[in-house]
Amino acid sequence: MVEPPTQRRKRSRSLTVTRKGQVTLRKDLLAHLGIQPGQRIDVEVLPGGRLELHAEQATGSINGFIGLLAGRSSHCASLEELNQAASAGWAGLGDANAQPSTSP
Repeated sequence: MVEPPTQRRKRSRSLTVTRKGQVTLRKDLLAHLGIQPGQRIDVEVLPGGRLELHAEQATGSINGFIGLLAGRSSHCASLEELNQAASAGWAGLGDANAQPSTSP
C-alpha cells in the first residue's frame, strides 16, 4: 500500500551552491535517480520554487546521432560498405566484416 504524499517520509539533503552557481549531487542521490556518469539530467521547474530532477530519456532521434562518431576514424565508408553493414545488422549478423563461424 502506498502512503499518501503528505504522509511519505521525506529525506532531505543539504547541498552547497558554488560561486559559479553550480550544485554537486552526491553519489547516493544520483543512484536514487538511476543516473550514471556522463548521463544528462532533465530538470522540470515547478511552482513554488521547486524543481524535479530525473534521468534524461534518450529520444533516439537522428539529430542526436548525427556527428556522434565524427573525427573518430579516418576511414570514409562507401555506399556499398554502408549497405552491407545495414543488411548484416537487419539480418542479425552483427559485424558485416566478421567471418562466418565454422564451429557447430
